[in-house]
Amino acid sequence: MNENETNTCGQTLICKTSVLSPQYHPRPEHLPKIYVWVMRCSECGFVYGANNCDAWLRKCPRCQGGKPGFDLSFAGRSNTESHMDFVRENESGISRLLEIMRRLRDPNTGCPWDIEQDFKSIAHHAIEEAYEVCDAIERGEWNELKDELGDLLFQTVFHAQMAEEKELFSFNDIANAIADKMVKRHPHVFGDESREKSAERQMRDWESAKASERQSNARTGALDDVAIALPSLLRAIKLQKRAARVGFDWPCAKNVVKKISEEAEELLAEIDADEDGRVEEEVGDLLFSIANFARHLNIDPEQALRRANSKFESRFKRMENIVQDLGMNIEDATLGELDELWNRAKKDEKRRPKNP
Repeated sequence: MNENETNTCGQTLICKTSVLSPQYHPRPEHLPKIYVWVMRCSECGFVYGANNCDAWLRKCPRCQGGKPGFDLSFAGRSNTESHMDFVRENESGISRLLEIMRRLRDPNTGCPWDIEQDFKSIAHHAIEEAYEVCDAIERGEWNELKDELGDLLFQTVFHAQMAEEKELFSFNDIANAIADKMVKRHPHVFGDESREKSAERQMRDWESAKASERQSNARTGALDDVAIALPSLLRAIKLQKRAARVGFDWPCAKNVVKKISEEAEELLAEIDADEDGRVEEEVGDLLFSIANFARHLNIDPEQALRRANSKFESRFKRMENIVQDLGMNIEDATLGELDELWNRAKKDEKRRPKNP
């Protein structure tokens, strides 16, 4: 037999140790566990990892047009040695990351911490990483953004690996699901609908498509499937938008201001009545109304509050520096002195040029 024979699927078989018969379809379950399934493209020569039998049918992730070959060039080495060659290949992109994750979860040779995790135990990490992505964007730190997006991607890969172990779905299933959704929700790009419509109209069409999907999933309520675990301000906005789509909304922002005043008065009344439980409830109502006001002004309340936090932090640090320059101890300053120093910090802040 000669090298580069093809099997019945037309895929090139590349093997340094021997060439497999075209009648024999080399799939991982047919070979000893010592082998590492490493694919090498017969057109561009790119080597990439394969951790399950489906990898035999994949196209080359680099050139896409090449035919994958089954490379047994690592056959004489142990699994760990061979995989380590691949995980250090820094041009392999997502294939490399998926293989690293598989190795981390390997029950025999993986990382004890990674092996012990489940869906619930790492769920909060995705939220934290998403916020760190937002923080890098807010500060304009683009190198950090690359790293933070990688951290967020790793959470998806982690969940995909655990799901694949339970035979629920794979990373490819995740990618295909979102790809299908994007194609379905953008008929003006991938279908026959006209692109001659405003961004606002496209948003209405998007929401209409999502509503149809909810109905097909037996979720007919306007507020169905608004995730409970969302940050409270974000969830408030989503609930309000859903209610507004069926007509339950204030006609303009001025009406919301009146509602805020009403909620503030109710809060003060409950504080005077010294009803702890009711005070918390009224605080929640007031926050909900303020979020609604922000929505009517097309302002993201989460981002607005994040920037307010950053502004407060910056001014407070400036105030601490002023106190230190004056040879004072901030704990010894009176409230009146602190108020004066705060106003001085505000003036200094306004004199500083803003970042572009």
